[in-house]
Amino acid sequence: MLNSLGFTQKGLDLALSLKDNYSGGKPLLVLDEVDKLLMPEHLLNRNIDLQTYEDPLPLAMVASRDPDSPMSIAATVRMCASASEIPLVTEVFGMLCETSKHSVVKQCVQLVKESNFNPKVIGKVENNAQKFVAFSRKRYTEALRNNLKCLLDGQIEARTFVTDFFKLSEAGNLRVDIRKRLILGLLISDKIRPSIKFLFLENLEMLPLGVRRDVINEAINSPDKPNLEAIKQELSWLKLELPPEPVH
Repeated sequence: MLNSLGFTQKGLDLALSLKDNYSGGKPLLVLDEVDKLLMPEHLLNRNIDLQTYEDPLPLAMVASRDPDSPMSIAATVRMCASASEIPLVTEVFGMLCETSKHSVVKQCVQLVKESNFNPKVIGKVENNAQKFVAFSRKRYTEALRNNLKCLLDGQIEARTFVTDFFKLSEAGNLRVDIRKRLILGLLISDKIRPSIKFLFLENLEMLPLGVRRDVINEAINSPDKPNLEAIKQELSWLKLELPPEPVH
């Protein structure tokens, strides 16, 4: 339960762990689901119980520290409805104008505060946030597609392509299943050079453990081809380094 200040110890602990995650470049995960990325849609869906993410401090941390504007605005909108109930939480909400680097967050906070937390204004802000998230994902997906074309045409360096792939995937909040399908397709493609595939293997640790395990297993079990032999050997070594799967 929230204390008189509007916070909980669990919320404080989660906010501190999120700060560490951001410092280490780790993705945010749904609580108690180590293989499921936290998405803007989760934060924007009032019917989903986000557990400790409902606390104002974790939401404020995401709104102020997340490098991707869709996640930040989603956390801000999630915080809107309860931000007016306790004075200190209202102050934390207002501080997002200074602590967040995203202009869309600043605009959201200013609109909601100027309306004195009017539910109709909050509803309009929430609708606009949903459109913003959808538009952002589409824009980043198009950028990924264009980068792949540039790679195949020799207009972009391999390392730049791989680096941008993971950055754009995170920034666009691509669904995990789509991200997995894209990486798997690149690893087993005949059109992608082995050197590029090895660069992807170097970055697999940026994926949640379960997704990483699925990519490795599915790539190893794909049909054998001469140009996949070295990749499959490397994947086998990576598989040995993975933590054992939990026993249910």
